[in-house]
Amino acid sequence: MSSAKPLRLMAVHAHPDDESSKGAATMAMYVAAGVEVMVVTCTGGERGDVLNPKLAHDPEVAANIHAIRAAEMEAAREILGVQQAWLGFVDSGLPSGDPLPPLPEGCFALVPTEEAARPLVKLMREFRPHVVTTYNEEGGYPHPDHIACHQVSVAAFDAAGDPGLYPECGEPWQPLKLYYDVIFTKEKTQALHDAMVAAGLESPYAEWLERWKDRDSRPVTTRVHCAEYFPVRDAALRAHATQIDPDGFFFKMPMEMQQAVWPTEDFELARSLVDTEVPEDDLFAGVRDRVCP
Repeated sequence: MSSAKPLRLMAVHAHPDDESSKGAATMAMYVAAGVEVMVVTCTGGERGDVLNPKLAHDPEVAANIHAIRAAEMEAAREILGVQQAWLGFVDSGLPSGDPLPPLPEGCFALVPTEEAARPLVKLMREFRPHVVTTYNEEGGYPHPDHIACHQVSVAAFDAAGDPGLYPECGEPWQPLKLYYDVIFTKEKTQALHDAMVAAGLESPYAEWLERWKDRDSRPVTTRVHCAEYFPVRDAALRAHATQIDPDGFFFKMPMEMQQAVWPTEDFELARSLVDTEVPEDDLFAGVRDRVCP
């Protein structure tokens, strides 16, 4: 995959840790192949719950959560081998209750999309990605920051190449492809569940399969074979120690089984300004011929 003109991939995420649970093995694979990869993190994750039970009641963690999450992001960044930039917005938190409480003043999800897209347009024009990944219009799940991340990413993808928009943000640059992360589908969840049951292991996926009964999976257009980098992904996940339970759901399936049963990370092609045919096995399908003729 290497070339004289490096390919560039930008992955836009809502919080620190999202980059390690969504498309991380794909990023690590492309980094190893000589692709320049930048993770953009929209918020600092300040309002995220501490999900590691070993740290959940540590007063030092609660008092220093912003700095701790930044340090965790730096550790994960180093493990993945990517570049990383913060957009600088404040975590909105995940509201709960009935009725839902209002979002906190000044948080990311309340910033108008046109305003929130400005720093991302600037980053796109500076880094000049050929491919951008982010979340679908549902945010992958309905966290207000994930939905805002989708809206801002799509707005910036459309605006970055337009010289009439955000002229103060640098020379226009048009990314060529936009993808949405597809983390789990019914088909993937079923395959992982069946493998665990067949091996006589307790499956953590049974409850998830119940949820799929009432909804369809997102379409998958692109399956990137990156099983070799699943251990890198897991190491990056564990670096987010306040957010990931090392004995939790993400690590229940033996690595060798996961690599054999579902060796890809999956994506939905949302926009393409180059000719490509789906299904794909490469986020740069159609881009390589344009960039590296």
